[in-house]
Amino acid sequence: MNIGIICYASAGGSGIVATELAKALAMRSHHVSVFSTDPPFRLGQYQAGVTFHRVETPGYPLFREPQYLLALANKVVQVAREHRLDIIHAHYAIPHAAAAYLARQILSVTDNGAPKIITTLHGTDITLLGSDPSYMETVAFCIDASDGVTTVSESLKQQTLRELPVHADIRVIYNFLECDVYRRQPDPTLRECYCPAGRCDRLVVHVSNFRPVKRIGAVVEVFAQIRQRVNARLLLVGDGPDLPEARRRIRELGLRSSVEILGEQEQIVPVLSEADLFLLPSAQESFGLAALEAMACGVPVVASRVGGLPEVIESGVNGFLHEPGDLAGMAASGVALLTDRDLHGRIAAAGRRTVEEKFCANSIVPIYEAYYREVLAKGR
Repeated sequence: MNIGIICYASAGGSGIVATELAKALAMRSHHVSVFSTDPPFRLGQYQAGVTFHRVETPGYPLFREPQYLLALANKVVQVAREHRLDIIHAHYAIPHAAAAYLARQILSVTDNGAPKIITTLHGTDITLLGSDPSYMETVAFCIDASDGVTTVSESLKQQTLRELPVHADIRVIYNFLECDVYRRQPDPTLRECYCPAGRCDRLVVHVSNFRPVKRIGAVVEVFAQIRQRVNARLLLVGDGPDLPEARRRIRELGLRSSVEILGEQEQIVPVLSEADLFLLPSAQESFGLAALEAMACGVPVVASRVGGLPEVIESGVNGFLHEPGDLAGMAASGVALLTDRDLHGRIAAAGRRTVEEKFCANSIVPIYEAYYREVLAKGR
C-alpha cells in the first residue's frame, strides 16, 4: 500500500506513535509519505520506504496568520497524485483530518478517485479542541467524514462518543513500541554520571512535554516526599511551558542539587535503562506512552488513575495507580519500590511482560494493516 501519514513534528506522543508507525509499515514493504512542518522528533536516520514531505506555510499580507491547513491540504494533493496514495492517515482531527478531507475533495473532482482517510484520535484533539465550542462542530464533522476512525484507548473512545455529536464506528488500536529497541540496556558510566556512588542510591525519572496536563509541579512534590526517605535524584526529561514553574518549585523545596533537567532527548532508552522509578502524576492521559516506554525498560511506574492508564497499568501488579490528588500515596508507593528490592523486581518484570504480551509493534502494526485493508475494501 501507499500510505500518507500526517502528524506533528514535536516531541508529543502522537507524533512519536505516528513516526514509529511509518517506520514499521515501511519495514513491512509499504511506501509511506510523512507530512509535517519539520522532520518528526523520532524519524531518525534514513529508512527505505519512508519519504518526508515538508509543509511550507508562506506568509502573505492578506492573511493575518499562516494558513497551515491550506498548505497541508495542497501538499497532500500533490503527493497523492505523484505516489498514488491509497490511505491518508491523519493523526489528530484538527487540523490534520480537516486537511485530509479537503485534499480528498479536491482529488475527487480533479482525479480518478481519491485516497481513503483514517483519523486517529490521540487525546487533546478531544479533551481540549473537541470540548471547545469554537471547534466542536468542526472536530465532529472531520471525525464522521473520515472513512475510518481509531483511538489509542477505550477510555478515549468512550469520551469521544460521550462529548461529541459523532456517529463514526470507532476502533481502539493501542499505541505500541518496537520491543527489540525499547528494553533495558544498562550503562554503568551513565549511571555514575546521573547517580554517583555515595551521593545517590536511586534514580527517579519523569519524561513529558511539560504542559499543564502533565502536572510537573506534582512530579516535584512527589519526589520531595520520596527524597525525605530515600537518597534519590530526579531526572526531568523534556521541555515545555511549565519548565520555568518546575525550576521555581525545585528552588523553593531546596532540591537543586537533587534534580537534573536534561531537556528534550531523542534517545530515551539510555536514560530509562538507568532509572529505578518513573513518575507520571498527570491530570489526564489518553494512553500513557511514556509509562509504556518505562515499563518496556524495566522501570516501575507510579502514575495517576486517569484516562487510558488503567488499560496499561494494573495497580499493584505491573505498576501503581493513585488518584491525581493523592500525592502522598504516590510518594509512599515510590518509597516502597525504591526500598523493597523484591517488590521492585516483581513489578518491573510484570511491566516488561505486559509490554511484550500486548503492546509490541509485531502485535499492533498488523492490526493497522488489517484495518487499512478493511477501509479500502468498503465504500465511503
